[in-house]
Amino acid sequence: MKYIGMPAGMRMIFRKSFRDKLVSVLGYSAGEADRTAAAAGPKYREIIGCLPEFEKADRFRMNIVNCALFASFLLSMEKKPDVTRATEYYAQAMMTGPMKWFCRMGGRRKFSEKDVRGMKATAALNAADRNPYSWNMEFLPYPDGSGYEARFSRCGICTLMKELGLSGYVPAICRLDYTMTEAGGACDFIREHTLASGGPYCDCGYKKKEG
Repeated sequence: MKYIGMPAGMRMIFRKSFRDKLVSVLGYSAGEADRTAAAAGPKYREIIGCLPEFEKADRFRMNIVNCALFASFLLSMEKKPDVTRATEYYAQAMMTGPMKWFCRMGGRRKFSEKDVRGMKATAALNAADRNPYSWNMEFLPYPDGSGYEARFSRCGICTLMKELGLSGYVPAICRLDYTMTEAGGACDFIREHTLASGGPYCDCGYKKKEG
């Protein structure tokens, strides 16, 4: 994957937040945070450079880019946090003002005809058949019309984090699904299984809020 474009833009948008949360969440000194952020830059470019280009219709490119950014900081930490603290760190680093706005806009479009068409198209694409860093999913509407489930049988984040020796931190990334859905305000997020925990699939259920 080429660094120029979205990967470079995402690092520019989130670098300060990832650096600052080293201090406020993980207790780093300002100097330690600066050194970690500086070291993460080359690692991020290296990770991005090893990824294949995603198909134009693949909606998950941003997911793998965000994963690469998180991984680059983890790999640059002299002492890695446990998964609980890493979960809080990743959530706070990602949920900037612009990201919260992005989630609210996504919440307004949730369950629209365009949203459902996009989910069906993603399910039909089966991008992970050709790109191990992407996802395969099924689109499963709830029979009562209260929402739908996206059920994933392949996960690019699991693939990349395993290659980087960071599989134990995948739950920290998965937990952001709850945070982003809550910020969207349109539905509740429901999950019973994850591939990262050895489940048969990852289920991402979106149930409309009552009223």
